[in-house]
Amino acid sequence: MIPADDDLRGAAPDVIAAHDALVRDRPMDLRRALRRRAGTDSAGRIVPQLDAIAVVIADLVRSMPDRTLRQPGGEGDWNVAQAVGHVAVSRSGVALAASLAATGRFPADAPPVVPGIPGPADASRDDVLRRLEASRRLVARAARSIAGHESDPCPLEHPFVGRLRCGEWLLFSGVHDLMHVEQLRAIAARFPDPS
Repeated sequence: MIPADDDLRGAAPDVIAAHDALVRDRPMDLRRALRRRAGTDSAGRIVPQLDAIAVVIADLVRSMPDRTLRQPGGEGDWNVAQAVGHVAVSRSGVALAASLAATGRFPADAPPVVPGIPGPADASRDDVLRRLEASRRLVARAARSIAGHESDPCPLEHPFVGRLRCGEWLLFSGVHDLMHVEQLRAIAARFPDPS
């Protein structure tokens, strides 16, 4: 279970429920949770949840002392800037792929997802926050194309979850975000603001 406060649980219930299935380390539970919560007409409900999670990430980044941005712990030995940059690119990429599939424009020769690509290690706090904000805008645009096509198949291939439907990818991007929220909260707890 995510160490989530009640506000985040209330703001992102579908994403939290799918994440909780992932934490139980039962892949079929995750797929069932995604299928159940990302069906027809779910895009409009999911986007505000993804926004709420992005706000939590941005607030964490803003609250960290400068020295914390270079601390490891995001994924492997990534620092905070790399982890948040990765989140911004991942959420944008998954939403874009789902929107392309929903509109019949998914490229036939698209490569499978390559997980674990960090953002720039030396990105400033402002750079990281700009990337995260840009991802919020891209996700909102992509979701408009996904709306009404949430149950359409998406040929995007991920080594951990395989193939999902368009709406399921949108929801899964939030599950991925929450994995990094956990990491960022742990880093923030280790390096509190001394002021």
